[in-house]
Amino acid sequence: MRHPGLTVRMAVVGAILAAFYLVAVAVAMVTFGEGVLPVAVVGSVLLVGVQYKVGKWMALRSVGAEDLSEEQYPHVHRMVEEHSGEMGIPKPDLKIARMGVPNAFAVGRKGAGVVVVSEELVQLLDRDELEGVLAHELAHVANRDVVTMQLGQGIASIVAIVAQYVVLFTGDSDIADFFLAIVVGNLVQFVVMIFVLAISRYREFVADADAERAIGSGDPLARALEKIHRGNQQAGESGRNARRGRGRARGGRRRDATVDQQVSALCISSPDRGFLQRIVSTHPPMEERVRRLRS
Repeated sequence: MRHPGLTVRMAVVGAILAAFYLVAVAVAMVTFGEGVLPVAVVGSVLLVGVQYKVGKWMALRSVGAEDLSEEQYPHVHRMVEEHSGEMGIPKPDLKIARMGVPNAFAVGRKGAGVVVVSEELVQLLDRDELEGVLAHELAHVANRDVVTMQLGQGIASIVAIVAQYVVLFTGDSDIADFFLAIVVGNLVQFVVMIFVLAISRYREFVADADAERAIGSGDPLARALEKIHRGNQQAGESGRNARRGRGRARGGRRRDATVDQQVSALCISSPDRGFLQRIVSTHPPMEERVRRLRS
């Protein structure tokens, strides 16, 4: 699948990330000497590789994903096999999880991809809507979106680590420098991630367009996104009411962590967000995605 718009954007963002990385390496060489170059290169490769492997494992583990039975869900396996062939990728492993919300996500790369759907999603969507969601997730695997995101996040982490060490080793090595290094590292990583997240949001539009071409219409995926959005809103409201109840019963103690929040960056739909949250979100607004699918 060729996407000229995505290619241009990836070239621009890739050049920006490469510049960030090269500046970080140059600063490290000036600060610690030229001997740090091999360490920086090997460390970068290892960091990105570990992030990719651990990230995939943690995403599947966090939702308790299990193999999707072909006997129980033969139609899901047929749809995935058909569209995988059309997209030119091996059929990914299929898993199902009880997330508490209707959603789906993909991890891995071509030849080692995994698509996870929630039980709530399978129960909620009509067959053509589910096909649209599956095609969207397969497009992420075909377009190497997860690998690209991991690479971008890895570069952001590397630049942040270098910034932290520079602050620590050029200061007075006191407690103030320690906290300053943390602040500087987080700020630098935030700036780099703005570019990574911008391309991530565009990749969602690309995956939507690929899914539309695969199934022949954008309306089923648009309806699916609307249902998923409403399902997330209802689940969020139920969760808030439950936490308020527990808070009154336990003297105000709350537990805010939820499974769907842990993998929300990978899922096909994310909760409503304010302006600042949209800037740092991996997903574009649902309304805009639906509008494009129906235009």
